[in-house]
Amino acid sequence: MIEPIRAYDLHEPAGEPIALVCDSPHSGTAYPADFGYAVPLALLRRGEDTDVDALWSAAPDVGAALLAARFPRTYIDVNREADDIDPELLSEPWHAPLAPGEKTRLGFGLIWRNIRAGQPIYDRLLSPAQVRLRIDRYYRPYHHALARLVEDRAGRFGGVWHLNLHSMPNDAYERLQIQSDHPLADFVLGDRDGTTCEPGFVDLVERELRERGYTVARNDPYKGVQLIARIGQPARNRHSLQVEIRRPLYMDEATRERNAGFEGLQRDIARLLRTLADYVRQQVAPTAPG
Repeated sequence: MIEPIRAYDLHEPAGEPIALVCDSPHSGTAYPADFGYAVPLALLRRGEDTDVDALWSAAPDVGAALLAARFPRTYIDVNREADDIDPELLSEPWHAPLAPGEKTRLGFGLIWRNIRAGQPIYDRLLSPAQVRLRIDRYYRPYHHALARLVEDRAGRFGGVWHLNLHSMPNDAYERLQIQSDHPLADFVLGDRDGTTCEPGFVDLVERELRERGYTVARNDPYKGVQLIARIGQPARNRHSLQVEIRRPLYMDEATRERNAGFEGLQRDIARLLRTLADYVRQQVAPTAPG
């Protein structure tokens, strides 16, 4: 019997923790043995946010926790609700209510049906038992780990700031079937149109990136999905921001290999993290024990 891969890697703060939690839900590159995909691996890897966790690896050095999925999102996407299941992918009825969204109808729900429009991942249907196994082994453990980090920091400091980390393909507008009169920005900051994060934090991230020469957009074309919608509750001093990085800044999209820009981008992100850590420390104070 082949043992399942570990669901995630958790990098705890190197020193005193701060109220900053980072997670990279789509950077996993360990493909479970029971995946059973029917497309070339090179094509399937287009779904990865390859090396995003490495780009943000300085997070523990500044006191933040960094959680990174080890499985690919094409296997199961933790940035979806657990009931966001495509019934067309199932070999038998799912004996509970389902709530597939618009992306799910295109083949990109909790369990991806397509790798791109008209390109199925599987040559078979999946049984409800197979889908439940993925939820139990990977989806729930990842969500539980992230929830523990968020609740711990919120309880300890009276607030928490969460960075949800991603990368985006250079042809994002085309893939999303969006007509745009401007090129894709280097960074896209998503706060679901100002509803998941306090403006000062978003302003600081944008300003720091622009000062380092990057172009920055907000909520165009990515606003954020399930994870920041669940965590981001500014009225409770819980702030969540999605950060998308344009992949050609640091990788060859065809081979997934790091390019010459990787180390410079990694250094810039480390500097950004130090600035964000200082900001977070100024916003909250730890709760005294007892």
